Amino acid sequence: MNFPDLGKMKEMMTQAREMQTQMEQKLAATIVEAESGGGMVKVRMNGKKEVLHLKIEPTALGATTGDIELLEDLIAAAINEAGRRADEAMKSSVAGMMGGLNLPGLE
Repeated sequence: MNFPDLGKMKEMMTQAREMQTQMEQKLAATIVEAESGGGMVKVRMNGKKEVLHLKIEPTALGATTGDIELLEDLIAAAINEAGRRADEAMKSSVAGMMGGLNLPGLE
């Protein structure tokens, strides 16, 4: 490896670190929402897949064991849907960031 290649490598590493920092900021700033059970359970999540808020409508609460199991299923469904939406948002964001780099094999 000659010295010009080393300079290019350092430049690429600097770009990669900058992109990583930008991506972490975007992950934290990206907010998605999802619901299940016709809106009985609502979840707000960031791009890091951290649940920021969980809302359960009082009508979703019941007295029988079956109602509790249904509520558990609704919570899981809302969280999973929010996770899928976070993934989609980040894929779109990454595609936009990578488009400007002109890296071989990514065109």
